[in-house]
Amino acid sequence: MKSDLDALMEKHDLDALLVIGAATHNPMMHYFTGDVHMGDGALIRPRGAAPTLFYNPMERDEAARTGHQTRNLVEYDLPGLTKEHGGDAIQAQAARYARMLADCGVEKGRVGLFGKVEIGAPFAIFNALAQMAPQYEIVGQSGRTLLAEAMETKEDDEAERIRRMGRITAEVVGRVRAYLQSHTAKDGVLLNGDGAPVTVGDVKTLINSAALELGVENPHGTIFAIGRDAGVPHSTGNPEDALELGKTIVFDIFLQEPGGGYHYDFTRTWCLGYAPPEAQKLYDDVKAVFDDLMGGLEANAPFKALQERTCDLFEAQGHATIRQDPSIQEGYVHSVGHGLGLNIHEQPFSREDSLLRPGVVVTIEPGLYYPSRSMGVRIEDTVYVRPDGGIEVLADFPHDLVVPIEEA
Repeated sequence: MKSDLDALMEKHDLDALLVIGAATHNPMMHYFTGDVHMGDGALIRPRGAAPTLFYNPMERDEAARTGHQTRNLVEYDLPGLTKEHGGDAIQAQAARYARMLADCGVEKGRVGLFGKVEIGAPFAIFNALAQMAPQYEIVGQSGRTLLAEAMETKEDDEAERIRRMGRITAEVVGRVRAYLQSHTAKDGVLLNGDGAPVTVGDVKTLINSAALELGVENPHGTIFAIGRDAGVPHSTGNPEDALELGKTIVFDIFLQEPGGGYHYDFTRTWCLGYAPPEAQKLYDDVKAVFDDLMGGLEANAPFKALQERTCDLFEAQGHATIRQDPSIQEGYVHSVGHGLGLNIHEQPFSREDSLLRPGVVVTIEPGLYYPSRSMGVRIEDTVYVRPDGGIEVLADFPHDLVVPIEEA
């Protein structure tokens, strides 16, 4: 949480954070600014002090909306600095960062660098800064970074935003189900009113339209994969594929607040009209594991234990798992869950040593995949470990495999 930042900065031995880039679709900047329109900027957060947001003058009102201390980048006279450094724009921008840090009370020390930007110019600028101002050590982190740790647990308002995205996601999924059921099938294929097959592309068009109407974004696309594609976990589905009865459809949707805010993550597996025995058996195996996991969720439990439990259960059913062979492509081939927030995938991860601490929002998503048999099944809900230790599913939607369809 943001309230943990000073303790985390001490743990990571950082004297300041420097976050660069736009406020939109830039999780690390958005974490501090919220939903404002800033095309470019910088935020400096010293240890033990409030952050300062540096903005382009055209975006001064947007910067003010954040409630942070703000400084106009024009104050730093970049043209003058460029002239002072013999026309070298890289040196000028490095000098500007040095002055910005000093103005925030950061006279020296380790500065953690975060943000989402095109890498070329910042790489050159911060190399120049390291040579120009050796009192600053510019630190890049990977893996379990300071901000990744902070973002792992959610404040109440963050959880509510994800909860709202869950309600919207359930509404969109419900519209998709109703759309499918508004059509009839002939010779095993779902048809439009003009007699043409309903396709994966038709469904994705509906999803994008519904997201727009409901005021959210779908920037990462949607997995709506049928048949063999359902057997490849991250196959998004072929837009031209017709929707055939009895084939498994993996429907994984991860809508996002406008401007790069909080996500929801949700998966159902459907068979239109009916489920063949083989598909029903595969679904029953996954649903049994899903129910076992959901029934055993506890605050402060090791997340990795859920991955081990998933492997235990699937192996007992006779399925190969990633624990037995990390290279397998059929059976249970991925981890059982991950954190969710401003990123679709963030801390904690079920493959790592982490706890389901109060405040985390995580997915639970066991699945089985058999592309050689043209089918796959995944069931996913997103849960919140509340501050009181209770477990809350953040969106309610039926888990039924079969979507009834009328046949002509």
